[in-house]
Amino acid sequence: MTIRIIVADDHLLMRQGIVAAIAALGDAEVVAQCSSKDELLDAVAELSPDVVITDIRMPPTHTDEGVAAARAIRADHPTVAVIVLSHHVDPDYVAALFDAGSDRLGYLLKENVGDLDQLGRAISTVCAGGSSIDPEVVDAMVARKSSSPIDDLTGREREVLALIAEGMNNAAIGERLVIAEKSVQKHINTIFSKLHLTEEVDTHRRVRAVRMWLTAGS
Repeated sequence: MTIRIIVADDHLLMRQGIVAAIAALGDAEVVAQCSSKDELLDAVAELSPDVVITDIRMPPTHTDEGVAAARAIRADHPTVAVIVLSHHVDPDYVAALFDAGSDRLGYLLKENVGDLDQLGRAISTVCAGGSSIDPEVVDAMVARKSSSPIDDLTGREREVLALIAEGMNNAAIGERLVIAEKSVQKHINTIFSKLHLTEEVDTHRRVRAVRMWLTAGS
């Protein structure tokens, strides 16, 4: 099934670059392009896309319109996934974006949109109800952690949780860490236990674990 995407960015060249990257994925199509928050919200209401990919700064104020749009879309169209793009690693914006939950949300750096593997993984992950965060942003979030249940995790468990935050599945995590997929699942089960997550479906627990990871240092 083709994934229907709306792209929002007030810079034409950047917007065209995002559209070209999406076209190269092969299993996604751009159904609308927008240059402001208001245009984006109108397009979402009219077209009901699967995913929105939006710049974090757009008219009218060029501050946090992407975050505000993501919140509005989550409230009015909960089945629509949103990926916010930024030029900068800004943990405060990440925390604000995920403040009300992390399901169907992503945060990527614009410089990495051309990495088709990362872009494709982010799109598929948020479409499936998960979250996807640029590795550089994950590193920045880790650097500012304060005391939290996350402190009970071992170094390897933190590595696994960081890769879950990037949107990786168990097979990809195992390949990155050079360990068996069953070992990855064992680490994940331990993470869930240490974070006192209930016996929900795995996707929901992964989302909740990522949210705890993101907000631990806020």
